[in-house]
Amino acid sequence: MDSLEEIWKQVLSVVAMDITPTAYNTWFSDCTAVDLTERKLVLHTSSDFKRGIILKRFANTIRSVLYDLFCCDFELEVLAGDELLDYVKTGTNTPSPYPEMDGYNFDNFIVGPSNKFAHAAAIAVANSPGRVYNPLFIYGNSGLGKTHLLLAIGEKIHHEHPELKIAYLKGDDFTNELIHSIQTGTGEEFRGKYRSMDLLLMDDIQFISGKVSTQEEFFHTFNSIYEAGHQIVLTADRPPREMATLDDRIRTRIEGGLMADVQPPDLETRMAIILNKSQALGLVLAHEVVEFIAESITSNVRQIEGVVKRLTAYKEIMNDNINIPTVKRAIKDVIRVGAYIPTPDVIIDETARYYSLQPRDLRGQRRSKNMAIARQVSMYLMRNLTNLSLVDIGNQYEGRNHSTVLASIRKIEEMIKTDPDMAATVRDISSNINSRS
Repeated sequence: MDSLEEIWKQVLSVVAMDITPTAYNTWFSDCTAVDLTERKLVLHTSSDFKRGIILKRFANTIRSVLYDLFCCDFELEVLAGDELLDYVKTGTNTPSPYPEMDGYNFDNFIVGPSNKFAHAAAIAVANSPGRVYNPLFIYGNSGLGKTHLLLAIGEKIHHEHPELKIAYLKGDDFTNELIHSIQTGTGEEFRGKYRSMDLLLMDDIQFISGKVSTQEEFFHTFNSIYEAGHQIVLTADRPPREMATLDDRIRTRIEGGLMADVQPPDLETRMAIILNKSQALGLVLAHEVVEFIAESITSNVRQIEGVVKRLTAYKEIMNDNINIPTVKRAIKDVIRVGAYIPTPDVIIDETARYYSLQPRDLRGQRRSKNMAIARQVSMYLMRNLTNLSLVDIGNQYEGRNHSTVLASIRKIEEMIKTDPDMAATVRDISSNINSRS
């Protein structure tokens, strides 16, 4: 974890992007970071006037950067003038040894059909670390809650067993630390650090794939922890068999534990996530607004939460009414500009090619079983890979209205949950589509 000084530098770098150099020097030249506790950043500035400006104009930006760094919401406290002395005299809270876990628990994880199995497995591991499902491997696309479950396991185990040593890191962090230990001659310290852990939480393990030295070190780290009866939890964006350059020894050890996938949430779960997040932020959203967000962002929980946060900012800063036009603006701001968005033609072409059909077969009225499934898959992919509305999707096919499209999408969502072959088919077609970017 970065130091407080480094974290504050990252915050300031973002703040500086949105204001002029003169404004930046005026408000932040003498603003310093004092403390970072479990859920709060404490700053100090020279005057009460500057404090008011920072809280009014920049608080949301600062909180947003902290959310991006730690994946949880932070409070912001700004001390002014001599208040710093009083703060130091009265003492501060002891920082959490695992600040990345703050805000991540099982209580605020929305459970739906797409993540029910992974959620149940995570709770079982948190209740009996090292005794069931070891290792636990959670996989799925980005933004679906894998990291939330990973950190919720750590949070619960730390709360109930504070004496246990826990390590949370990403796959590329493991590589970077290994390289640093080689450069500085501290290999023994590096090996001792992770091999002695009671709980190893590694996010995005796919990043060690193909790195020979990293995989060798991880293999021995895995064995040391496992043989000691301690718990290992890993996440990745795909199952081990799809990591072509993953060491076979590591793959077999992962597959010897429990593997649980997380799929995109269905409409009802997405609506529940929106309601939960908006209530936590004190934001009241009309039913049609909740439904519009849920229908507009279908495959990424993180983006859904980002839209709700942006709407909260609109309400606080601009006193905007939260209506459909406001949501459209928030969605445009949150979804990454420049991401590859395939055209409907590309999606239909690749789906037809996969099923050995012609694009006109999918667009037309013919209803053989093979064509019907292919057509429904293409509608599902169009909904998940583009920003098209249900009506716009229906217009790509002859005689299909938005209700027919929605029924097709829901059918494929259900099949993905129960049929591994359908889940693999959708992944394969998606890969083919994305390869045309």
